[in-house]
Amino acid sequence: MDIESYREYCINKKGASETFPFDEDTLVFKVMGKMFALSSLTSWEEGQPRINLKCDPEKALQLRTDYPDSIFPGYHMSKVHWNTIVMNGELNPKQLKEFIDDSYTLIISSLSKKLREELKSSD
Repeated sequence: MDIESYREYCINKKGASETFPFDEDTLVFKVMGKMFALSSLTSWEEGQPRINLKCDPEKALQLRTDYPDSIFPGYHMSKVHWNTIVMNGELNPKQLKEFIDDSYTLIISSLSKKLREELKSSD
């Protein structure tokens, strides 16, 4: 997955927006104001792409065990709820999309009922 594919996949999620809330380097994807994916543009430019995604705590631990060369505790994030995924070729695009989907779904499920309804009714 290249950065254009990653960006397009994230931004096409319902209610998704892209921002740079921290600095000019960290691209953040949010749904209803809550982060579900972020990545350093510099890491992509340097040929070492990585993305941070939210993950269920038990699943996060399991993924780190299953993919010790590609999945690590979230860099500069809660190590319990976030994973950093190094795009080193070990994971295929389908797996990466599933991890993005999981992160997005976790954020949606944590939204208030009002925000979930607002998201449902948005175009």
